[in-house]
Amino acid sequence: MLDLIIKGGVVATAADTFRADVGVRDGTIVALGLALGEAKDVIDASDKLVLPGGIDSHVHIAQPSGEGIVMADDFESATRSAAFGGNTAVMPFVLQERGTPLRTTLAAYHAKAEGQAYVDVSFHLIVSEPNAQTLGQDLPALIADGYTSFKVFMTYEGLALNDREMLEVMATARETGALVMVHAENYDAIRFLADRLERAGKTAPFFHGPSRPVPVEREATHRAISLAEIVDVPVVIVHVSNREAMEEIARARRRGLKVYGETCPQYLVLTEKDMDGLNMEGAKYVCSPPPRDAAHQQACWEGLQQGVFDVFSSDHCPFRYDDPAGKLNPKGRTSFRWVPNGIPGIETRLPILFSEGVGKGRITLQQFVALSATNHARMYGLTTKGSIAIGMDADIAIWDPEREVTISQSGLHHGSDYTPYEGIAVKGWPVTTIVRGRPVVRDGELVGAKAHGRHVARARSAYATPRGG
Repeated sequence: MLDLIIKGGVVATAADTFRADVGVRDGTIVALGLALGEAKDVIDASDKLVLPGGIDSHVHIAQPSGEGIVMADDFESATRSAAFGGNTAVMPFVLQERGTPLRTTLAAYHAKAEGQAYVDVSFHLIVSEPNAQTLGQDLPALIADGYTSFKVFMTYEGLALNDREMLEVMATARETGALVMVHAENYDAIRFLADRLERAGKTAPFFHGPSRPVPVEREATHRAISLAEIVDVPVVIVHVSNREAMEEIARARRRGLKVYGETCPQYLVLTEKDMDGLNMEGAKYVCSPPPRDAAHQQACWEGLQQGVFDVFSSDHCPFRYDDPAGKLNPKGRTSFRWVPNGIPGIETRLPILFSEGVGKGRITLQQFVALSATNHARMYGLTTKGSIAIGMDADIAIWDPEREVTISQSGLHHGSDYTPYEGIAVKGWPVTTIVRGRPVVRDGELVGAKAHGRHVARARSAYATPRGG
């Protein structure tokens, strides 16, 4: 007898759409077809879409955020919110704190997640201190243990690496088979522009955008790609916001380089005008890179359609607005420079992409599956996730394609006290989320245990294989 049959739905993968029942045993998909027989539990998916559970490969959870600033989500609230948004796995970051060995930071982060996750998690690393111990000992050993991707920053105090450090880290990635993610913004240019804006009295949240204009991102994207080319290592340029950075990625690919792109919901439905609210309301939209204008918004849609972007992530980085330890901390009230960078979006990522993308004919359902789940699994070495096929984890989201929802803070489950997507009307919403064969959200109700989610070690990805082998 099967443990679970999902019956009567339309199954979609990154390649196909077909009507079939899905049979699950011991957390694994074991049958696809019709008349699958008996099961301990049956979920009726008539008039629904049966999709691979979303994988959000770029989220920040319970991460140190600066003195006196507290991130709004711990693992319990973030993974609960993720499940309500049709996600079955999320990939947060272990931030190496200066003066602390990477292994020590990782152990502390695991302790935060232990027994607190509704969905599966898999950790990226952030390298902020590329010293001999990190590059010679900790990083190679952790990559061998299944932490096969890490992120480097070209901006932020205490995180930005210089070019030599970038090259050293990339060389370690090449030697160990890890995939490098890059936050590409020019730190010196941002500081220069922020200083000038502040001297001119332009300190409102709106000026976060002018302090990080498109050339800041374009130049850093070009430089990151150039450094990666010197080392011959693949790179992922994350949270791309504009056409010019996209063109750097496309140009590199035409030269045969292995460069991948990621974009996020904020670059599809928000614009720089959202940061221009009264009485610091614009702080709710401060993230980096910032939302751009309508033309760059359109460019990002083209990037999804044309394959410039391989993955679509939320860059969920939640703070509370009405909280002195959040967006409006004492320093944040004085200048855009001190407003914590980041917005919540783990629950709304997929409904926005489905409604604005599939629902409006911008992308196909198969592209949606690839951008929301399959490509994330392939890129980051989650070998048993990201598709509905025999032998894969039974990570499944059942969608009601006709359900109409107006996004509102009152209907979400994250730890933030606001959503930047307030009032956006969407059509299509996940109603049931199943993680390794066990429902976590069922018919819109939380039914799973927060200890069900587990950390998943990852394989080295073919995406990380250098051109030169």
